[in-house]
Order: sequence, then C-alpha cells, then structure tokens
Amino acid sequence: MRLLAVSLCLMLGACAAAPVRDTPTRAATGSPVTLPAMKGFSTSRPTPPSRSNRDIQRDFLDLAFTLESGRALPVFTRFEHPITVRVTGSPPPTLIPDLNRLIGRLRSEAGINIRRSTKPSANITIQAVTRAQIQRYLPKAACFVVPNISSLSEYRSARFRGASSWSQLRTREKLAIFLPNDASPQEARDCLHEELAQAIGPLNDLYRLPDSVFNDDNVHTVLTGFDMLILRIHYAPELRSGMTRDQVAARLPAILSRLNPSGNHRAPTYPPATPRAWVSAIQTALGPGAGERRRLSAAQTAVRIATTRGWHDHRRAFSHFALGRILRNSNPEAARQQFMTAEQFYRRMPGTALHRAHSAAHLAAASISRGDGRRALAFVQPHLATAKRHENAALLANLLLLQADAYDLLGRRNEARATRLDSLGWARYGFGADWVVRAKRRKLTVVGAGN
Repeated sequence: MRLLAVSLCLMLGACAAAPVRDTPTRAATGSPVTLPAMKGFSTSRPTPPSRSNRDIQRDFLDLAFTLESGRALPVFTRFEHPITVRVTGSPPPTLIPDLNRLIGRLRSEAGINIRRSTKPSANITIQAVTRAQIQRYLPKAACFVVPNISSLSEYRSARFRGASSWSQLRTREKLAIFLPNDASPQEARDCLHEELAQAIGPLNDLYRLPDSVFNDDNVHTVLTGFDMLILRIHYAPELRSGMTRDQVAARLPAILSRLNPSGNHRAPTYPPATPRAWVSAIQTALGPGAGERRRLSAAQTAVRIATTRGWHDHRRAFSHFALGRILRNSNPEAARQQFMTAEQFYRRMPGTALHRAHSAAHLAAASISRGDGRRALAFVQPHLATAKRHENAALLANLLLLQADAYDLLGRRNEARATRLDSLGWARYGFGADWVVRAKRRKLTVVGAGN
C-alpha cells in the first residue's frame, strides 16, 4: 500500500492514511497569470545504503515474506523471465517519460531485465484511469497493484474468485497497476515507483526503514539506493520462486557479500519491530475520518509509545513531527517545539536528510510568521539541494516559496520575485493543476507584498 506522500500532506495540509490491506495501494490525497514551463528531473543520484548487511538481511526477509497486513507469505515469488511492461488507458503526458526513466534505472541499478512493450501479452499492464474509477473499487486508494489481471474491469471478478490473492502466488506471470491520470505528475510518478517496485519485488512496507519507499511514512517518493539493492537481491541468480523463508535466508549472506561488500564491515543496529499500536496511532493522527481531538490524542499516543520504548531513530522523530502537524493551528509555539524535537532526533541518525527537509519547511514557516526572515533562510537553504536530489518537486516548490517570503522580510525584493518564479515551474510538476499553482502564487505573493 502506498499512502499519500508526507510531502503532499505538508504542502496541502491534508494527509490520508489508508487501512492495512493485502493489496498494495497508494492512498488518496484574480486575473489569470502566465505560468512558467513545468520543471522536471533528468538525472537520479541515489545514495547507497549505509547499514550493516545483517540489518539488510532482516529487512529483505520481512519485506519479501510478509504482506502489509502482517500476514506471512509461504514462499518467495518473482518473475522468472524477462519482464515486459505496457501502458493502457489515458496516461498523462508525463507518465511515459517517467516510466522510461524508471525502467532505465531498474535495468542499470538493479540489474533487472525489464523493458517497455505494446503487446497485450505484456507481463505488467499499467492502466491509467481516473481517481474516481480507482476508488470505485478501493475507496481509500489512489493507485494499487493486483496479480493475475490486466485491466480494472477484471478486478472485481478476480477478487471474487480469489485470483487476486498474493498469498496464493507461487511465481509471477501477469500483474496490473492502476494509476490516476488526473493526479499531479509527481503523485502519478510516486505511485509508479512504488507500485512497479512492488509488482516485481517485495510487497511489504516497514516503518523502521529510514531510506526507502517501502515505508508507509512515504517520505521517500522515488526508489532509493537501498530500494535498488533490495530489488537486485530479489533477482539474484541464487534465488528462485517457490523458495521458503529459511531457504532464502540461507543464501542471503553470500548474496549481500557479493552485492554490498561494504555492509559486511558495518555493525548491525537491529532496530526493534514497529508495534501495531504505534502504526494505528500514526494512521489516525495523519489520516482521514478523525476529528481534531482524536487526531491530537493519536499523535500524543504515538509520541508516548516511541518514548516508552526508548526509540531514538526516525520513528521517534516522526512521532514528534506528526504531533507538530496536529498542533500547527491550535498552538503554533507547541508545534514549533515538536518540530524542533523531531529535527534533533533526525539529526542524530544518518540517512534522514529528506526527513529533515520536511521539518525545516515547518520551522521556516514558523520563523516567517514571527517576522524572522534570517532564521527562516537558515532553515530553508540547506535543504533545497536535498529536495532536488530526492526529486521531490512539491517540497522543493514550497521551500523556494518560503525562501521568497524570507527574502521579502529582509527587503530583498528582486531575489524574492526571482525565487518565487523559480518555484512555480517545480510546483507545476509537484501539484499539477494550474489552478492550484496559481492559488499558491496568489497566496504567497500577497504574503510577500504585505511584509
């Protein structure tokens, strides 16, 4: 399951967390002005994983042999032949270029034999349909992947016959991915990355992973260096469909030594498993359907669980981040303190630069509201390159808009105008609809003009 990205939660002020399922999905989330051309990303620069191979072995087994619901999978499955991918439906203009880039990365970084095809016999069909069509079948999903079908019209009958059950698979032959064609380019791309990765690789998500799209916090929106290593392991020649967990575990040390030799020299940290109570609290705090009081209580519960268990990792930080988001409107100073606490925990843990960028955006906004442009710049500027490196256009657009507001506060009007214009090209990819981009432009222009 792919939840609404935290970046979009941060930017748009709403976050939908879907209930746990066995079907990997991504949960839903004046005068006209001439907008600049849409900006995009061309070169990926993933950071290699920096954890012990013993930790990665445990991660791989939990990802490959468990569904998001917690149900165990009896055997390992993958495609045992070259993989072909086709696109049907009405794809948005950005989907095919994004897919081509992703397939190129899967071939070069994960060593997977995968290519585009136009034939109906393709192993994976990516069908681009409206969000409403998707939610007619899974109301809380914006995109999802299903085995043994090739179109959305087949899903209901396949589900009724049990043909869409991941736990019944013994090898992978045919799957379908359903993506929204009326979402922002970034949301469609984010869906594409996780759903295609799950179509060919692991099906589970783990909150304990700080550097992966296989994590329901959805901080990472494109496949990371860790994810590419996991997929490379998934298609190692030593493995095959039908193997049990013990059989795979026996082969992993040699595979990891070959694919990630530096991991043999790092000490394992063995991060503890994430309790279901914490997961439920986070989903309630950041998800739809709960009132403000219940969301606040859930966020406080998440912080309490993380504190009681003695966590000092990104999950502890994310608990404070979630509580800060809930408190933003009712108690801005308390929210700022929570974001500062989140930043302190993130800073101590490697691989959390993108997490820190999200916290920095909130802290910069708080500084701007207090009229402190210099401090806002100090929060924003170190993270602009991070947002770009991680290909998060929505986050980058907002950081630039915050930077423009800070420039206005400091009387640097020309720099503010240039930065605001730069942000709009990224916003067109990150937020999609021109009316959203124009609304953000008007809102932030008014803010800047009033300083």
